[in-house]
Amino acid sequence: MIGCLCIHGFTGAPYEIEPLAAYLKQTCDWKIEMITLPGHGETPVLKGVYFQEWIACAEVELVRLLKECDVVYVIGFSMGGMIAAYLAGKYPVSRLVLLSAAAQYISPGQLIQDLKSVIKDSFHGRLEDNLLYKRYKRKLTNTPVSSALQFRKLVKATKPGLKKLHIPVLIVQGERDSIVPLSSAYYLYETIPSKEKELCLLPDSSHHICLEENPEFLFRTVEAFLKRESGDSVNKS
Repeated sequence: MIGCLCIHGFTGAPYEIEPLAAYLKQTCDWKIEMITLPGHGETPVLKGVYFQEWIACAEVELVRLLKECDVVYVIGFSMGGMIAAYLAGKYPVSRLVLLSAAAQYISPGQLIQDLKSVIKDSFHGRLEDNLLYKRYKRKLTNTPVSSALQFRKLVKATKPGLKKLHIPVLIVQGERDSIVPLSSAYYLYETIPSKEKELCLLPDSSHHICLEENPEFLFRTVEAFLKRESGDSVNKS
């Protein structure tokens, strides 16, 4: 049996990656598991939660999946990508998918462009219809500073694990991401020593790449990568 663990991002919940998980459930006869990291969920309560708890939660689920399945893949989104990379370097994971993985964060240029669209819609009375505003309003207003520091500590703690990755890795990044800059994807590609690695850039996508209006290309790319036999040619795009 093949198992696949999906890990969401900071202040988020499984919904961030659920469309991809649902697609894989339909197209693959795999055991797909999603988790909710401590303090996260639809109504996150992050105060007092330490980054080690986020890693431990994903680790427990991964160990369980490794016991139940012959082959295990891990997919991580944003902060979940860093957790996924760390665990994939520690356990016998077969393939790894990093979606908007937060090795670096906040793209100032794209953030300015996104803020312009929010301001424009606010002037025209369309603020509540602005997808970016609705998506980040709660994150910006309800995230404790202490939790943001825990996020930064997690990134720092998991980065060294990137150099331990020798399994096939797919790195996917939206070029219009205002949270994780494009440079993060290039950093991951250059730092990870695996001989089988692929960089997939999505020109029209922002941070939540699984929630875009037309995610079919992304989903098919991930599926093809996970089903690919080791040793097949992988190209940087």
